[in-house]
Amino acid sequence: MDRKTLFFLGISLLILAVMLWFVGIEEVISALKIANIGIIVLAIITQIVTYFLYTLRWQILNKLANMDVGIGELLPMVLVGLAVNNITPSGRGGGEPVRAYILSKQNDYPMEETFATVVADRALDTFPFVVLAALTIGAMAFSFKFDLWLLIIMVLAVIAIVAILIVLIYMCINPNFGKRVDGWIIGLVRRFYKKNSEGLEEKIHDAIFGFQDTMKLLISNKKVLSYTIPLSFLIWVFEIIRVYLVFLAFGAQVDLVVIGEVFIVASLVGMIPLLPGGLGAVDGMMILFYSAAGISASISAAATVIERLISFWMATILGLVILPHYGSSLLDKISFSSSPDEIEETLSDDLKDDG
Repeated sequence: MDRKTLFFLGISLLILAVMLWFVGIEEVISALKIANIGIIVLAIITQIVTYFLYTLRWQILNKLANMDVGIGELLPMVLVGLAVNNITPSGRGGGEPVRAYILSKQNDYPMEETFATVVADRALDTFPFVVLAALTIGAMAFSFKFDLWLLIIMVLAVIAIVAILIVLIYMCINPNFGKRVDGWIIGLVRRFYKKNSEGLEEKIHDAIFGFQDTMKLLISNKKVLSYTIPLSFLIWVFEIIRVYLVFLAFGAQVDLVVIGEVFIVASLVGMIPLLPGGLGAVDGMMILFYSAAGISASISAAATVIERLISFWMATILGLVILPHYGSSLLDKISFSSSPDEIEETLSDDLKDDG
């Protein structure tokens, strides 16, 4: 892990520590002591089931693209991807090229095909989130007293996510638009790499058209979408239930709808590429909004700490423990402070070199 990543993690933990200090460390510790361990274990089991649901959705997409890989083999890749997402300040997208790379490397599949299934998987995760975020922002505008600037930021974030999703889908169903995107990227390459850019241009051509072919296959299959879209909504339901169980463990009587609203907004903040996994910012938003919903600050802080241990740190630790299994060289290739595009380019070059 490079120094920049350690710096960002340090800043994130410092933000969390300051927030806990304002709430009152002793009050938080007292709240932790009253937690029902049995319900917390149930929340952990709920999170483990969520990992399997993530993996099942990716497996369905891989099978459609003629990549038949078992859940037992895909699950560690999903955990590694989640871990890298959590520790890269890249809008929770740094782990996607990593798991595409591992699937390609382990099973000798083309990187553009494995990356396409990963992007399709991410798009399917984003679709219910966008729907839920839009409903949530509308509901919270009435149930919470927002400053206008915060409401505007949340609305703009949802619009940005929708726009990216539409561009990706349109690029796959409209070959001419895909060619225009290809030409635009090539134009940028020629502007910044005026010498010896032919090899890079060829890689871009292959990646975009291979990506288009695979994505068109995925999108055109209505049977697959009839399975994966409900599955995606179910995953978000499990995520919200996990948070609800954690608060239940502290004896907090809170509406499940309020839990869902705050969780969706916190997830939206976590997608902003500033701090690794939104650490610090997400925790602060959860504590702030749960307190505003009538839960005591100490219970809100204690529940948030436990919830983030389950949702953030468990996946991060498991993924980082598994990562060396795929080779120490993979650790060297990943710069945890890089953007998803930079990580994807590095790993794609590695596969080309091996080929």
